[in-house]
Amino acid sequence: MTGSRVTRRVLDNGLTVLLKEVHTAPVTSWWVLYRVGSRNEPTGHTGISHWVEHMLFKGTKKFPAKVLDKAISRDGGRWNAATSRDATHYYETMPADKFDLALRLEADRMKNSSFDAKDVVSERTVIISEREGNENQPLFQLTEAVQQTAFRVHPYHHEVIGDKADLQIITRDDLYNHYRHYYVPNNAVLGVAGDFNTRTMLNRIRELFELIPKSATPKRILRPEPEQKGEVRFSIEGNGETTFIQTAYRFPNAMNPDFFPLQVFDSLLGGMSGLSTKTSRLYRALVDKEYAIEVSGWAEPTIDPYLYRITLIKHPKRTPEEVIAAMDVEIKKLQDVPAPEDELKRAVKQARAVFVYGNENITSQAFWMGYVEMFSSYEWYTTYLDNLAKVTPQDIQRVAQKYFQPASRVIGTYIPKGSEA
Repeated sequence: MTGSRVTRRVLDNGLTVLLKEVHTAPVTSWWVLYRVGSRNEPTGHTGISHWVEHMLFKGTKKFPAKVLDKAISRDGGRWNAATSRDATHYYETMPADKFDLALRLEADRMKNSSFDAKDVVSERTVIISEREGNENQPLFQLTEAVQQTAFRVHPYHHEVIGDKADLQIITRDDLYNHYRHYYVPNNAVLGVAGDFNTRTMLNRIRELFELIPKSATPKRILRPEPEQKGEVRFSIEGNGETTFIQTAYRFPNAMNPDFFPLQVFDSLLGGMSGLSTKTSRLYRALVDKEYAIEVSGWAEPTIDPYLYRITLIKHPKRTPEEVIAAMDVEIKKLQDVPAPEDELKRAVKQARAVFVYGNENITSQAFWMGYVEMFSSYEWYTTYLDNLAKVTPQDIQRVAQKYFQPASRVIGTYIPKGSEA
């Protein structure tokens, strides 16, 4: 487990701060995470959280965008941001002695970001172009169609980038109001890891952030997805030469105790993304036996129940039905017979490796400190490996039977135009 002691404080204005001293290198990483993502967007405003993220790089009166870019680069730092289903996050990783710039920047743009009308117009073009670029990718088309089919009610229905129809009509005031509603200290978490003194860092954070007033707790969209009443299969057609198949099963949120057995199940079945999948059951049964060219499984920790996806590239000599049937055989084996202990140990070892590898550097450590606060607490992170170690073959069999039933899945197939699939 990655681990120095973490100091957690909640400031008077509700801002949550987590600090972790790591003196292995003269570097510090700073993350500001806001509890707002595509999960918080109603129809008509899809993509607005991602668009607001773009606008925060347009600068403030104190820190104009071009000046800031040059200042961070000159000091040997890097900065970026991302929007997900549940959160929007910003980071700076800087030499430790240059880090005050990052603190002053994030405090200022939490309350003073300028949403200039000209910037809104130019960024609309950028984001719509990004959306159209994605639409040219077969796998994006399929993934979006699967997601929209799996979620009819819950806001997870739409992709983070939003629907083009909404991107064409969202206004400057819509963006600014979204920013002012969610970008408040009591809706934010700061995660800082690296080469610093905790007391000095906390005092500086108080100086810069504690005067920012708290606001009303942002309203949440509460639209639970109703139970699916049976398997849904569909196909879409498009350009290209490759047939993709994606199966999505209902997957519990990160706080559910079944999340950890399902991580090991993922390692057994698909091999987990981030490492070689060649030892996984699906690779051996589908790729080695020429049902598929490639196979991958994917799940992520989320606030609300989401999806576990299995994505396959069909082998030219097989039909989609043959590939799906071969996949189902492997799932049924895990449902019918507990996994052998040696295979389970290898799967747990692989799941541990993915976790540890993803948390080696200072930037990743600071990210996870803040991100787990979006859906749980830092304890979720510190006990992750212990929870994996507790998983038994019976746990794997139980979650396989519970979550991997055809009645609750969506299967989409992307068929190249002119192909017989």
